[in-house]
Amino acid sequence: MISRVHSSILQGIDAIACEVEVDVARGGLGEFKLVGMAEMAVKESVSRIQAALRNSGFRWPGPKITVSLAPADVKKDSAAYDLPIALAVLLAGEQLASDQADGYLVMGELALDGRVRAVRGALATAMLARQLGKRGLILPADNAAEAAVVEGVEVIPVEHLSQAVGFLAGQLPLDAVRVDLNEVFAVASHYDLDFADVRGQESAKRALTIAAAGHHNILMIGPPGTGKTMLAKRLPTILPPLSPEESLETTRIYSARGLLAPGQSLMATRPVRMPHHSTSSAALVGGGIIPQPGEISLAHHGVLFLDELPEFSRTTLEMIRQPLEDRFVTIPRVHSTMKFPAAIMLVAAMNPCPCGYFTDPKRPCKCSPFAIERYLARLSGPLIDRIDIHIEVPPVPWRQLRDPGPGGLSSQQMRQQVLAARDIQRKRFAISDCRLTIEQQQEAQQGHGNATGSSQSKIDNRKSTIAASGSSQLPIDNCQLTMHSSSTTTNASMSSRQIRQFCKLDAAGEALLKQAMSELGLSARAHDKVLRIARTIADLEDSPDLQPHHLAEAIQYRRLDRKL
Repeated sequence: MISRVHSSILQGIDAIACEVEVDVARGGLGEFKLVGMAEMAVKESVSRIQAALRNSGFRWPGPKITVSLAPADVKKDSAAYDLPIALAVLLAGEQLASDQADGYLVMGELALDGRVRAVRGALATAMLARQLGKRGLILPADNAAEAAVVEGVEVIPVEHLSQAVGFLAGQLPLDAVRVDLNEVFAVASHYDLDFADVRGQESAKRALTIAAAGHHNILMIGPPGTGKTMLAKRLPTILPPLSPEESLETTRIYSARGLLAPGQSLMATRPVRMPHHSTSSAALVGGGIIPQPGEISLAHHGVLFLDELPEFSRTTLEMIRQPLEDRFVTIPRVHSTMKFPAAIMLVAAMNPCPCGYFTDPKRPCKCSPFAIERYLARLSGPLIDRIDIHIEVPPVPWRQLRDPGPGGLSSQQMRQQVLAARDIQRKRFAISDCRLTIEQQQEAQQGHGNATGSSQSKIDNRKSTIAASGSSQLPIDNCQLTMHSSSTTTNASMSSRQIRQFCKLDAAGEALLKQAMSELGLSARAHDKVLRIARTIADLEDSPDLQPHHLAEAIQYRRLDRKL
């Protein structure tokens, strides 16, 4: 007899459909065949399944059993097929009769006594179940909370093989798991760290506020013990809270890597990843025979902190250049190409020299000029160009360390400034998606640009969104949504066209920028970085125009362009 149970194949952070087919033959010489490009973790499942069935009160159904995992040309490397194979074996062996097995996706690893253990990729599988129109998902109880965030899917948690059998047979009703997302965010979206804990370093806090407001990458340079790591750990406390969409994207990555705690449903706070400088390229960027997301993707919508930046392998550092620009990682393989999201904020720290005390006023530096130059040369020019802000973090004086008063700006104060600046940017770039002339609107309604049907509906929805934002700077009735809407949401991601539009300078500003370009030898990319930072500084002051002092502050954040 042949049976069929539906499961999933985890590819990167996405899931694709998988059919588990089992044929039980009455004749034969007593053999078990598992086909369908199964890796070792899947091939070893036969021993676990046999023991789990026996210890759960079931018998091994026949002398000859063939298990096929389709599609056969896709690699399977997970213990999550234990439960669907076991159920398919029972169906084919006529020890289980069920008319609802076709309506569920099944996943789970089996212990020898029949217990169902947690697996990776429950969230992606729940999203696949909804996409396929399945009724629900049967999975380990420890994975139920993360899968339950997907609406429209019935999530059935099981702790033992016998529970899954009883549910499918209609003999054991199990309640689907429900998750209140508002409650999850209210309970989990808080931080135990605060910038008020950092004594001194008000100039560094100012730079971090600018970085958070515009989503700029930042590099901190200073002797050991000046608070660089403390500052980096507290950066997420001033970033905007995760939106439901951002939380779902980040959670999907952690689910695919199996990094969610048992019972955890969502990532409610922005992640901070701090890989050691000995981390390999594959661990940082992602890779493997079946590619897995690396540290840069685990920091998606969060902070990637690289301490002791020059100590990282030169090859490893060069591999993050493309993700910093494109905000995703592409890992090609012969059989497929994986694409992982990597919208990160890079925060890096380094010493000014090999011994670390070149800029310390009280400790002598023992490094030669050649040693210092060679140390700085470990960071390539193109990588430095992609880091917007370079700041010096000096040692904190004893008096500030022992001051019993408040520790300067708190995370709440800094976050209020960041949220206000982000709101300005959101409205600005939403409005920039519209064309403001009646002629362009008429052109879009005629010829090849005719905006009818669904396109017109999108335009009307976009106008409503802009109007709801409360901005009165532009006439909503005369704006026309472009057919290729901009994805810009922060100043750091402004295109060259948007820089020309929103970063216009007066005569004094032009003269200042020309002098900086000439004396510092700024590249074209550094030129754009300076204007983006200046735009963010202006937004923090709620200034519609760039002033010379905004530009001057932005220029002084290009520390490595001036050397040390």
